[in-house]
Amino acid sequence: MSIEPILATLFADTATLHESGVSVGGVDLRELATRYGTPLFVYDEETLRARCREAAGAFDDGVAFASKSFLCGAMARLAFEEGLCVDVATGGELDIVLRSGVPASRVIMHGNNKSREEIAHALAAGVHRLVVDNFDEIEQLRQMVNPEQPLNALVRVTPGVEAHTHEYVRTGQEDTKFGFSVSNGDARRAITELRAIPGLRLHGVHAHIGSQIFEVDGFRESMSVLAAFTRDDDFDELCIGGGLGVAYVAGESAPSINEWAESIRDAAREGGLRADLRILAEPGRAIVAQAGVTIYSVGVVKPVTQRIYMAVDGGMSDNPRPVLYGSGYEAFDVDLPLAPRPQVVRLVGKHCESGDVLIDEAYLPAQTKAGSLVATPVTGAYGYSMASNYNRVPRPAVVFVRDGQAHEVLRRETFDDLARLEV
Repeated sequence: MSIEPILATLFADTATLHESGVSVGGVDLRELATRYGTPLFVYDEETLRARCREAAGAFDDGVAFASKSFLCGAMARLAFEEGLCVDVATGGELDIVLRSGVPASRVIMHGNNKSREEIAHALAAGVHRLVVDNFDEIEQLRQMVNPEQPLNALVRVTPGVEAHTHEYVRTGQEDTKFGFSVSNGDARRAITELRAIPGLRLHGVHAHIGSQIFEVDGFRESMSVLAAFTRDDDFDELCIGGGLGVAYVAGESAPSINEWAESIRDAAREGGLRADLRILAEPGRAIVAQAGVTIYSVGVVKPVTQRIYMAVDGGMSDNPRPVLYGSGYEAFDVDLPLAPRPQVVRLVGKHCESGDVLIDEAYLPAQTKAGSLVATPVTGAYGYSMASNYNRVPRPAVVFVRDGQAHEVLRRETFDDLARLEV
């Protein structure tokens, strides 16, 4: 049976599919592969900006881009230019965001195990918010914060909501390394202790229930818990975190950022929270995932008794999500995006692992073979940011495209780059 061509809805906003190719941002994907090599991450800048603007308009000032989903200087600047704060979780993320020109006053510092040096850097820089995660951190803040070096903070709480997603990306349940439990009293104790620190202003609470969530029910439940918990605290903001899912394959659907925000605001009103309370969130995947596509070159095609293996020049080093979470993706032939896809292959990488599988059952045109360009859409989130140099494979280049122009924002690593730490 002939499998239908890949769905256009999985592509960036500006993508155009025609009989002999695909263009994104007015630039042909084959042309980009020829110019920059493969593997190659391509991001549509207009899609990135549109999703940032949607988030900035749907929530109140202080809504942040979750930079762990995809971070480089260009992305941090773009999010800031479109009205978002940028959230970071380590000293390294804080460093590159500040180097990019984003002011510290638009940076939110997370982390479940912040070092003293990371806290000191955040304090000295003057971050917009520091999200407090544990009692050891509170003890450090007692020693470091004072009226001369003040701090604006949120406290991370666990609302006891189990999101319907992979267990590795659930974070709102009681059994988690993140935050203070609402149900056992730790969150209330943390609020009391933080409010007693001179120079520390506690603006409200933060919660995050997980990632790649398709239903709004979990977010509404989390907001209901937080509303009941904080109703008498006179906080001025409340952050519901991130986690909104995106469609990676045919048959999946997810709410838009606007729909997500409206459901959260409805829950806040139903929970009796005052109208002037700032409702914030931290979308990441929902901003960058669909904007990105990864282009590979096919090397080896190996039929075996059970199936056909098709190996590309990347793999788990540039997209570890299938290995980590069993995540699904689609594939298409860059030169034949509208062709039927009757060829069923296991799309694999070049790493020395049997588990180095990008797509267990990928549908491709019969003409796709060694030397073809194959691409996977919806790869803008947690690809480059989780990439590794396993087997000493250099990380790919990253290109932004817009209005017919391509701009390389991260160059491809070289073997010299990989050797630079040798002593």
